[in-house]
Amino acid sequence: MPELPEVETVRDGLQRHVVGRTIAAVTVLHPRPVRRDHRGPAGFAGALTGRRFEGARRRGKYLWLPLDNGDALLGHLGMSGQLLVRERGHPDERHLRVRFDLGDRELRFVDQRMFGGLAVSEGGADLPPEIAHIARDPFDPEFDDDLFVAKVRARTAGIKRLLLTQTLISGVGNIYADEALWRARVHGDRPGERLRPVDVRRVLGEARAVMGAALVEGGTSFDALYVNVNGESGYFDRSLHAYGREGEACDRCGTPIRRVEFMNRSSFFCPRCQPAPRVRKVPLPG
Repeated sequence: MPELPEVETVRDGLQRHVVGRTIAAVTVLHPRPVRRDHRGPAGFAGALTGRRFEGARRRGKYLWLPLDNGDALLGHLGMSGQLLVRERGHPDERHLRVRFDLGDRELRFVDQRMFGGLAVSEGGADLPPEIAHIARDPFDPEFDDDLFVAKVRARTAGIKRLLLTQTLISGVGNIYADEALWRARVHGDRPGERLRPVDVRRVLGEARAVMGAALVEGGTSFDALYVNVNGESGYFDRSLHAYGREGEACDRCGTPIRRVEFMNRSSFFCPRCQPAPRVRKVPLPG
């Protein structure tokens, strides 16, 4: 699933290529991507036709495009969603779901697996109420490092699970959580309550560093499903130290990277650089 660097790369492309343009027409080619809009496909199209894109914003993994009437087009890419800007007449993509006519070009929502979606957020130009519960991401100027440290240290869950908790910190997904923890030399199962403040700050700093590096490379692409608005893939997968490298030598110590099951996904770590936390013994009764 696209994470913060990938979504930010798309947001930047939308800012440069669609902001200021008026939507001449909207064509919904499949109803599923607009399933969360209570208006239905026809109402969704009607609410957007004639409106002008005023900006391109992001919180965590969500994107929204403020409109000239105070509403917003809210979107989530899901597992395979793509927002592409194409010149008029460009051949349709195989999994094209929604088309926005912008005059000499089109904004297209393409989604093979259709886990992503679009909706009109009423009054959502500043911040769609549908995502107001999501925490700020670590690049947000108003992200509170001290508050994040305190909340992590008050939890019994493992630090990786906490990094993926979008009400604590947004935008960090499975790939960058593994990379940040490898860089910080912290095992993902270390409970938040057993981490020192300096440990939490180190993990947070490495999350910022790895996602910032990924932004420079246009994000991480393992297949053709994640692309920017021009259809180009990111290249940060060439710089990964842990994720997807099971059995390969750790770049720091040479120990084979290990993979374990984690929340219906996988975690990758170095067993030497990131030792597993000790299991606390529970005293027997009597």
